[in-house]
Amino acid sequence: MGRAAAVLTSPRALGFVALAVVVGVYYSTHQWWFELSLWPALAFICLLVIPAVFGLVWLALPLWRAPLRQLVVLAVACGAAAVLLQWAGAGILANFGKLAAMTFAGWCFLRFFEELSWVVLVAGIVPWVDAYSVWRGPTNAITHRHEHVFFSLSFEFPVPGSDAGARLGLPDLLFFALYLGAAARWNLRVGWTWVCLTASLGGTLALATWPALDVSGLPALPLLSVGFLLPNADLLWRAVRDRRAKDPRRSPT
Repeated sequence: MGRAAAVLTSPRALGFVALAVVVGVYYSTHQWWFELSLWPALAFICLLVIPAVFGLVWLALPLWRAPLRQLVVLAVACGAAAVLLQWAGAGILANFGKLAAMTFAGWCFLRFFEELSWVVLVAGIVPWVDAYSVWRGPTNAITHRHEHVFFSLSFEFPVPGSDAGARLGLPDLLFFALYLGAAARWNLRVGWTWVCLTASLGGTLALATWPALDVSGLPALPLLSVGFLLPNADLLWRAVRDRRAKDPRRSPT
C-alpha cells in the first residue's frame, strides 16, 4: 500500500496529472483560442501541442516495466474505452484513449524483442512498409475512399481557433512508444530519443504541408525511425557489433 501511494505522489506522477490538465484544457477550448494562419498554426502544433501530448508518454514511461499481463489488460481496456467514447460522441476522451491503448500496446510488443538489434532491424524495415501503405496500399485507400474510417483510426492535434486539426495514424503512436521504451530498456539516450521522435512528427507534418511537395499526407514512420536511430547511432552500432562478435556461427574455425 505504501509503495502504491509513493508512486501516485511521485514528482513524475504529479507532473503527468498537471500536464494532462493543461492538455485537456487546450483540447476542450481550442475552438475559442486565437486564430492563426497556416504556418504559425503548424508551428504551434509542432512546437507546443505535439510535445505536450507526447510528454504524457514520457512521464508514463516507467510503466513499460509493468508485467506483460497488466500491459495487455491496460491496452485492451483503453482501446475498448476509446471505441465506446467515440461511439458516445466524446471525441476528446476517445482521442486519448487511443493514445493510451497504442502506448501500452507498443510496450507489450517491446517484451517480444529479445535483442536491441531486433529493434534496429524493425526500424530499418517499417518505414518502407509504411511508405508503401500511405502511397499505394491500404492507408491510401482508407484516406481517399473511407475518410471516416481514417478519422476513427487516427489521433488528432487540433488547430487553435478552428475545428480543424492534423492527424496521426494509430500505428505511429504505437511505434513512438516502442522506440521510446526500447531506449529505456537498453539504456540508450532516452531524453534525446524523445526529443528526436517528437521533432520527427513535427517534421513530417511540415513536409506534408509544404506546397512544393503537393501531397495529401506523408508516412510518419520513416522520420520516426530516424528519430530513434539518429541520437543512438553509436550505441546501436556498438550493440549490433557486439552481438555479431558473440554469435558462434560467425566465429572463425
